[in-house]
Amino acid sequence: MKLQRRRVLQLATGVVALPALLRQAAAQAYPARPVRLIVTVPAGGSPDIIARLFAQWLSERLGQAFVVENRPGASSNIGTELAVKAPPDGYTLLLAISSNAINASLYRHLNYNFIRDAAPVAKIARIPLVMEINPAVPAKTVPEFIAYAKANPGKINMAAPGMGSPLYVAGELFKMMAGVDMADVPYQGEAPAVPDLISGQAQVMFGVMPSSVGYIRDGRLRALAVTTATRQEVLPGVPAMAEFLPGYEASGWYGIVVPTATPPEIVATLNKEINAGLADPQLKKRLVDLGCNMSIGSPGDFAKFIADETDKWAKVIGFAGIKAD
Repeated sequence: MKLQRRRVLQLATGVVALPALLRQAAAQAYPARPVRLIVTVPAGGSPDIIARLFAQWLSERLGQAFVVENRPGASSNIGTELAVKAPPDGYTLLLAISSNAINASLYRHLNYNFIRDAAPVAKIARIPLVMEINPAVPAKTVPEFIAYAKANPGKINMAAPGMGSPLYVAGELFKMMAGVDMADVPYQGEAPAVPDLISGQAQVMFGVMPSSVGYIRDGRLRALAVTTATRQEVLPGVPAMAEFLPGYEASGWYGIVVPTATPPEIVATLNKEINAGLADPQLKKRLVDLGCNMSIGSPGDFAKFIADETDKWAKVIGFAGIKAD
């Protein structure tokens, strides 16, 4: 009787342990089939280009196809929800972007919680922004612009591309820290805002570095500051905003996340290979050409970064009093 009972207990223990063993075996064989990488913006933009670079890199390194799947809409919320609610088996990745941290406060009725439902894998890069003005504005420096804005409260039009975009909240952060009142002029994106900035219908905008450099170099726009903590090589004569507003930092960013409960062995594999890509000279050059500041680190580093970004933009959105729903 004791032997029979012992055998039943052994079998029961085996049944309980079986799912864990199967998950471990699956993680060791990963990837055994194609993996999809969801991108929450349309094809052709910087996030899509970066996603395709890493999809190709991971395909070559891991011997399975990593396929980019564009799921744009609702300020990245459609694709994000699809990704974080996918089975946590490593076969659905998400290119996380700065909007994921911003949307946590901007939208009150999301069907997911990004920090709870997404497991960080690796941060890829940050994308600098630049504060640019129409040359007719009588300011050559950030302090001169702040003084001009304070002397003309509510009379300066700030182009605000995309509700909740990094460009939008970078401007709101500036208004908060500089203590200035400017009128927000909403646009569907950066591209339609630029002509109005050049023509003078808007006077100031925070733009993405790669798409702004040409206009700055040919004199159609004037750069006052980059939004990163330090100066950037591509615009060496342009100061960092933090030189005038200590603690100011705003930039776009990209990274890879997976659904929570994805096996840690799979997360570790992906983190290792993404970091290897960031260190590869050829891939690194492509990213630099796109205006990226690379960032090699652990999943824990990326998790802390996302939490810090979420907290920071919650304060800015609260100050600005903006809500998207």
